[in-house]
Amino acid sequence: MKSTKTFSISFLPRKSKADPTQGIIYARISVNNTRVEYSIKRTVPFEIWDQKRGKCTGKDNQSRIINQYLSQVNGEIFESYDQLRKEGVLITANTIKSRWLGEDANDMTLINAVEHHYKIAQITLREGTLKNYRTTERYIKEFLSSVLKSPDIRLKYLRYAHLTQFENFLRLYKPIDHHLPMGNNTVMKHIVRLNKIVSMAVKLEWIDKNPFSQYSVHYDKYERVFLTEAELSKIKKKKITIDRIRFVRDLFVFACYTGLSYIDVIELTPDNIMKGIDGGNWIFTARQKTDVPVKLPILKQAQKVIDKYREDPRAMANGTLFPKISNQKLNAYLKELADICGIKKKFTFHVARHTFATTITLSNGVPIATVSKLLGHTKITTTQIYAKVLEHKLSEDMESLRTKLSMNKKKKKAKKKHKTKMKKIS
Repeated sequence: MKSTKTFSISFLPRKSKADPTQGIIYARISVNNTRVEYSIKRTVPFEIWDQKRGKCTGKDNQSRIINQYLSQVNGEIFESYDQLRKEGVLITANTIKSRWLGEDANDMTLINAVEHHYKIAQITLREGTLKNYRTTERYIKEFLSSVLKSPDIRLKYLRYAHLTQFENFLRLYKPIDHHLPMGNNTVMKHIVRLNKIVSMAVKLEWIDKNPFSQYSVHYDKYERVFLTEAELSKIKKKKITIDRIRFVRDLFVFACYTGLSYIDVIELTPDNIMKGIDGGNWIFTARQKTDVPVKLPILKQAQKVIDKYREDPRAMANGTLFPKISNQKLNAYLKELADICGIKKKFTFHVARHTFATTITLSNGVPIATVSKLLGHTKITTTQIYAKVLEHKLSEDMESLRTKLSMNKKKKKAKKKHKTKMKKIS
């Protein structure tokens, strides 16, 4: 017999109607003074049964075989109990019996939901987004293994507490490679993906309700990094002798005057350039991330970059506007570019998109609704983030103006005082 304070397993024979000398062995599962019994489909002669020890007393072959089977059943039932305990399920004698007998085997599990979601997502989501879901799946499996000590958990046993445990697991996760620990916003993105997977399971009626529905996602707000007009001008005018740095500078400047993301820039082809409503060259494309159509008039600064690489053999071989380069290399070279130009800001290719939204468009009076269309945003509230950044910049500029005016006032007072002093001397 194995037992805990609230859980125990025992075996006892019940009289057989066919043979009064034989007993049908039942397994008794007890939890918190409630119990359930189930026949293990074995019989035993009463004369060799030890009622107190719950096993056969003899050393003959029959006794040895029965006792071995009892030990096996005992282990299976205890393993079922242990699985439920690790899954955080409310344990009863009946739930242990159901798990032991496999009566809940048809219930869908969390990993079933993860795999089904990924199968469906492959049809609609871009590779970049799919990659993020694969990362979340890896963390879910590590969480199940290291925290719940189980390879999976049935959806009906999911509780709100599991999500808070998963969040804590992510926050304390120690990467074995060069990556830094997860920040709050990264943790929240994994939580949102898990929530979407479980929400899908609710719609498929694999689970009655989403136990995570009351969870509140909270992102840390941070300022969007962008270049000022002076910083952008410094980058454009800087003489660069290294070919790879000069190339990424050109791509970055192009993005600053188009607002396109890395993947949208690198996938552009000559077919994306067409005559627009004004007779000038426009870019007609769709955002890789959201598939939202974008129609973008080409400013002369961007056209210069297009013309520069029009006959580049690397671009022509790929059928693209520009030679291809990985996002990782591009961002690494941009850091070198920032050092060369003496710019201290955190420099990534996405800074170009932020620069287009702030310095190139909003700062020059382009209406926010137009900027939203140019950026391919589906909601204007997304674009309003840049308007808030602009307000912050205006506040800084006004503070500089106040300081300047105050200094001018002091200079005037000093000049007036000096004139008065000179009059007295004369």
